[in-house]
Amino acid sequence: MQNDTPAIMVFAAGFGTRMGHLTKAQPKPLIKVAGMPLIDRALGLVSEVEPPRTVVNLHYLPDMLETHLDGQSIITVREEPEILETGGGLRNALPLLQSDPVLTLNPDVIWSGPNPLKVALDAWDPDRMDALLVCIPETRVHGREGGGDFHVDEGGRLHRGGNLVYGGVQIMKTARLHNVQQKAFSLNVVWNEMANDGRLHGVEYPGQWTDVGRPEGIDIAEQMLRNHNV
Repeated sequence: MQNDTPAIMVFAAGFGTRMGHLTKAQPKPLIKVAGMPLIDRALGLVSEVEPPRTVVNLHYLPDMLETHLDGQSIITVREEPEILETGGGLRNALPLLQSDPVLTLNPDVIWSGPNPLKVALDAWDPDRMDALLVCIPETRVHGREGGGDFHVDEGGRLHRGGNLVYGGVQIMKTARLHNVQQKAFSLNVVWNEMANDGRLHGVEYPGQWTDVGRPEGIDIAEQMLRNHNV
């Protein structure tokens, strides 16, 4: 798989404000679930698909993450002076990623089942897709408030609203990132454009998924891992 795997961007720049006191003195990716920091769980998934490069973006308390990642084959990029959000952060990292398409990964979630990066790679079809998002039906989603993000049509295309939750893993082409005028912007800006053109696709994740967005998400994630023997 190594020759077919694009570079991977891990989003680790956020403030983690919903985690309250847990992120007062450490960045969210260093929070532990079942004894392992979230960033290490994410990088464990990355190592299984052997990308040519892995880039981690930093903003909040970047020194701690840089120290934690020191000695690993990881490229870090600081977003300074302002945070760039997901779309701006990915565009800022493209010179380091040197890849099109790219895989992106949010570290603040827990997966129970097959490697979601492999799920994305196995379903990727660049002739039909500009982006492929790994999504989970609400019935297998834990620790998340609110409804779903998308539904999928008979052709596998994603549309807003429905019972599918975006899980934080995608593979996407990067050309549209350069068309956005704002420096800091969400990937939703690009996804909406792709959806309008019928080029935003989804693949259903077959396992369980937990959002570790709030402190109670830690216990929920640990319970899910125990229940599913991961």
